[in-house]
Order: sequence, then C-alpha cells, then structure tokens
Amino acid sequence: MTKIASLDRSIIPACDVNTLEELGYLVASTCDVKGIGGYKVGAVLAIGYGLPDVVKVVRKHTDLPIIYDHQKGMTDIPDMGASILKKVKDAGVDAFIGFPQSGPATEEAWIKECEKLNLHVIVGGEMTHPKFKVSEGGFVADEKLDSMYTISASFGVTNFVVPGNKVDRVKHYRELLEPVVGKDLTFWAPGFVAQKGEISETGKVAGDKWHAIVGRGIYAAADVNAAAREMTSKLFLV
Repeated sequence: MTKIASLDRSIIPACDVNTLEELGYLVASTCDVKGIGGYKVGAVLAIGYGLPDVVKVVRKHTDLPIIYDHQKGMTDIPDMGASILKKVKDAGVDAFIGFPQSGPATEEAWIKECEKLNLHVIVGGEMTHPKFKVSEGGFVADEKLDSMYTISASFGVTNFVVPGNKVDRVKHYRELLEPVVGKDLTFWAPGFVAQKGEISETGKVAGDKWHAIVGRGIYAAADVNAAAREMTSKLFLV
C-alpha cells in the first residue's frame, strides 16, 4: 500500500469549499487538467453533508484518488481508530491523512487499522501555520516532530505530509526519511499560494515523488480551470 496517485508529481486540489455544488464545480473544472493527481476533501464538507455523499459528488466526475483529511486525524485514543477508519473506508475514500499528535500508541493503532482496511495512510507532523512548534510559541515540542515521521516509517508508511511553505523543513524531512523509506518516499505538501509557499521552490528539494496540495489558489480563483493549469505547470520548474 504505497502508491496512491498514478503520477509521481501532481497537484491535489484541497476541496475546502462550503457546498456540494461548489465541490462538483471544482472537480468538473479541474479533473481533466494534465497534472491533477487527486482530490483532498475535509471536515467542512464531511460534517455538513456526510462523507459518503461528498465522495459521490467527486465520483460523478472522476476516478482520481480521494484523500480524506480528518483535520486532524490520529488525535484521539488508540481504540477510536477502528470505528472512525471503517466509516472512512466504507465511504469510498482511497487514503486517510493522520497527524499523530496524541502520541505513538494512537499512531501505531491507527496505522495498523488502515493496513487492515486496505486504506492508504498519509502521516504528517509539522504544520504550515505560525506558532505551531514550541520554538515558535506553540504547543508541539520541536524535538518530537521527527518521531512522528520515523515511527510511522517503521510501520511501513511511505507517504508523508510536509509543510510546503517551509522549504528548509521539506529538505530536512527528506534527509530524515529517504534513508529509511528509500525510493518509495512520497511527500504531500500544503502551504502554497495563500500561505506563501512556491511550488517550484519546494519541488527543488522534495524529491522525485511529491504532490502539492493547493486550496484557495485554485477553488477561490476567478477561473478555476486556468488556475489549475497554472499550478500544474509549476511542477516541472525544478
């Protein structure tokens, strides 16, 4: 369970829109753009409409992978993983994003549950926004971030979320994980456009397999299709 998207590099629209109508328009306007690799759906739509109905809207237009971002998954007790992840799998989702901020016991349990369900898992640790780490005035200990990634790698995870607007940190996590994961290492990086990250710059350090997650830079654009084409063109400026 390593490869999620068929492309080694792609743009993943983050579908953080408010209605199913907006979701359908976004997917229909972008799914045929060369370089679009899948769609990330999240809690706003899932809470408002139910994850199965969200998946149905995407599937009306494309068979590209659907990634569910629980915002933030893997932050409950270990035992909650089984019931939550079963619902995610039953909804028709292809991959689940988890940020194991509640500790290694939950991390291990949820990863193993994803494996049981044949549900791809993408693990993150460091986020894109200010005041996240203790060194920045946040709550998460800087020295524990590496562990979130390396523990998941020890359980066979090869897909990881890294902060695309922090090029030095993407480079750090590649250097940390490549010796462990090898050629299957794949990054999924948010933090572009609205959060000031540059796709072409991150691409210089992210390795051969990486996917830029872009939200407002696509769905809030006046011309969604043109914005998607602009974003995909930047994948190869390395």
